[in-house]
Amino acid sequence: MKKLVERLLIFFIGIPSCIAVVVFLPQQNHLAVNLLVIIFCVLGAIELSDMLKKKGLTISRLEAGILGSIAPVGMTLLVSFGVDTFIMPALILTGAGWLLVSGVFVSANRQDTAETKLDNALNRVAAGFALLFYPSSFLSWIILMNRLSHSSILIIAFLCVVFANDSLAWAAGMLFGKGNRGIFAVSPNKSLVGFITGIAASIGVGLALAALLPHVFISARFPPLVSGLILGLLTGTAAMLGDLAESALKRSAAVKDSGCLIPGRGGILDSIDSLALSAPVFYMVYRLLFV
Repeated sequence: MKKLVERLLIFFIGIPSCIAVVVFLPQQNHLAVNLLVIIFCVLGAIELSDMLKKKGLTISRLEAGILGSIAPVGMTLLVSFGVDTFIMPALILTGAGWLLVSGVFVSANRQDTAETKLDNALNRVAAGFALLFYPSSFLSWIILMNRLSHSSILIIAFLCVVFANDSLAWAAGMLFGKGNRGIFAVSPNKSLVGFITGIAASIGVGLALAALLPHVFISARFPPLVSGLILGLLTGTAAMLGDLAESALKRSAAVKDSGCLIPGRGGILDSIDSLALSAPVFYMVYRLLFV
C-alpha cells in the first residue's frame, strides 16, 4: 500500500512538475529542462557505477558523475548556447582519451599500489566507456528535441507517450497480470497483459497527437493517423525495452533497485530507463515522419 501511494504521488506531483518546467521555462531553448537532464544523467551514472563495482568494474563516483555529464553538457552547449557542433565529439573524445591514458600516471613509488591499479586498468576503462554512453548519450536526445519547432509540445508529447506506457502497463499488470507473468527472465513480475497494455497506451497517445495537433504532427509520407500509430508503437516499444534492459543490469548486479532517491520507484535509473532508450527513437521517428 505504501509503494502504491508513493507511486501515485510521483504520478500526480512529479509528472505535472516536469510538464510545468517545460511550459513555463522555455528560455534559452529550454535551458531549465536541459539542466534537469544533466542532473539526471550525473545521478544515473553514479548509480550505474555503484552497480558496476559489484562486478569488479570499479571507477570513482566523482569520475562517474563527470563522465555521465559529458554528453548532456555538450548537447546543452550546442542547443542553448549555439556552440559549434564539434563540441559533442570533442568532449566525448576527451573523456574517452582520459580513460585510456589515466593509467599512465600511476606512481611507481609504491609498487604494490601501482600493480593493483594497473591490474584494474582494463576494468576501469570498460566501466568508464559504459558511463560515457548510458544513460547520458541516450537521455541527451531530449535536449536535442529543443532544436525542433514546437519543442515544448514535442517534449510534452514524448513524456505522455512514455508515461502512459509505464503507468498503464503497471496498472494493468497489478490488476490483471497475476496469471501471465514471467515472460521476461530479467523481470519476472512483468506480465503479458501489462506489456500489451503499455504498447496500446503509447499507440493511443500517438494517434491522439496526430489527430489533435495537426499543425505539429504534419506527415508527408503516410496518412497522419498511420504516422501517429508508428510513432507511438516504436516509442512505446523502446520504452518497454529500456525498462527491461535496466532490469537486466540490476539482475546482473544482484540489486533490486538502482538506488533509493525516488520514493516508490527506487533510484534515478529506475525512473529514467524508459525515457533514455525511447528518447532517440521518438526524435528520429518524428524527424523521419513529420518534419
